[in-house]
Amino acid sequence: MAKSFGMLMLLALGAGCSFHARSPDEYRDATQALLDTKSADIKTCYDEALKGKSDLAGTVTVHFSVEAETGKIGNVSADAAKTQAPDVLTQCVVKSLDGLALNPPDANPGDGTFEYNFVVGPTPKG
Repeated sequence: MAKSFGMLMLLALGAGCSFHARSPDEYRDATQALLDTKSADIKTCYDEALKGKSDLAGTVTVHFSVEAETGKIGNVSADAAKTQAPDVLTQCVVKSLDGLALNPPDANPGDGTFEYNFVVGPTPKG
């Protein structure tokens, strides 16, 4: 009986470690959806950077990798050549992406580039 129980536990543990092998389009869409979960944090970054600078606009381009089998987003960095936003905003965006992970993870590693465009909107009346 103990042997059967051990095998059952091994199968149960193995089932919890499943991951996908997404197509390139599925991988892109899943990564986009994951990044979108940080939209509120990114907006907060911009709102904080706007304080005292009502005309602040620019682009933050980030590069990152996605670890195979864990789905963890790592090596997040801003592309200095393609980023035209103040450093305080850029660093906040990079930090906001820390800790993200695809769920379920993918069997393949990935590399991504994403661009955040910040534009000045109309001043609210009030």
